[in-house]
Amino acid sequence: MDIGVIVSILDATLRLSTPLLLACLAGLYSERAGVFDIGLEGKMLASAFAAASIAAVTGSAWLGLLAGIIVSVLTASLQGAAAISLKGNQLIAGVAINMLAAGLTTFLGQQWFQQGGRTPPLQPGGRFTAIELPFTQELAGVPILGPIYSELISGHYVLVYIAFLAVPITAYVLYRTRFGLRLRAVGENPKAVDTAGISVTRLRYQAVLITGVLCGFAGAYFSIAQGSGFGNDMTAGKGYIALAALIFAKWRPVPAMFTCLLFGFLDALQIRLQGARLGGIEIPVQAIQALPYVLTVILLAGFIGKAVGPKAGGVPYTKER
Repeated sequence: MDIGVIVSILDATLRLSTPLLLACLAGLYSERAGVFDIGLEGKMLASAFAAASIAAVTGSAWLGLLAGIIVSVLTASLQGAAAISLKGNQLIAGVAINMLAAGLTTFLGQQWFQQGGRTPPLQPGGRFTAIELPFTQELAGVPILGPIYSELISGHYVLVYIAFLAVPITAYVLYRTRFGLRLRAVGENPKAVDTAGISVTRLRYQAVLITGVLCGFAGAYFSIAQGSGFGNDMTAGKGYIALAALIFAKWRPVPAMFTCLLFGFLDALQIRLQGARLGGIEIPVQAIQALPYVLTVILLAGFIGKAVGPKAGGVPYTKER
């Protein structure tokens, strides 16, 4: 396998792991605060639809991104109201968000655009284009270093760079700031935090809103960066894979990044393997497409070890009088 093929697969890995990483970090904030979040899929789907709709109407990818973030934050607020203020079951609240987003995006897409739930194809200004870093052309011809820099490091959408920059920022916020300390404490022992005079409800809402922002970036990536418009259920279960990556990484940001890269690599590999033959027999494309999901289950079942989440995760907090 030559360097060109390796760089091509790794390039696809970065692109495919970006929404997983953003969603995984989003879930990290809410679950560290004690709010289990199965609704990552729904928030991404709502964001993808809003971003594509506004970008199609205005012709601006940045306005589309802003709309995606706002809708994702509003969806997260709705989930937070159900799980935090109303003290409902957090898992059911997340499932409800997923079902609401799946149905509402298809319905609104059909009502607004009459294209079977899809949005119109975006014009060039309505989606993000790849960013070419300095000296890309000059270094392109250099053996090994040239392809790595020009194809693997340069040439990605701005949201790719934001996703990987969010990893050290998240690590710093969680482990080096007072807010991060309180956030982690709320997920472990909310009663102690409340005793210290800190609002558990406010901290959990803050975590849920940060989750909404990051899911907004992830959803917008699907429709106005990687894609050129919204399609029905275009997130294709990536929210659940991001949740699996979060558990696999044991709720830590840097391992979460490497886990998402692993899942992105598996996804890139299945694209490369489509049409492959085994013993002269062509492997069905459906079997190849199922590979990332099957391996996700195998990895979680056999290699994760014991994963213990935040102790107060999934448990609504009631302030004692």
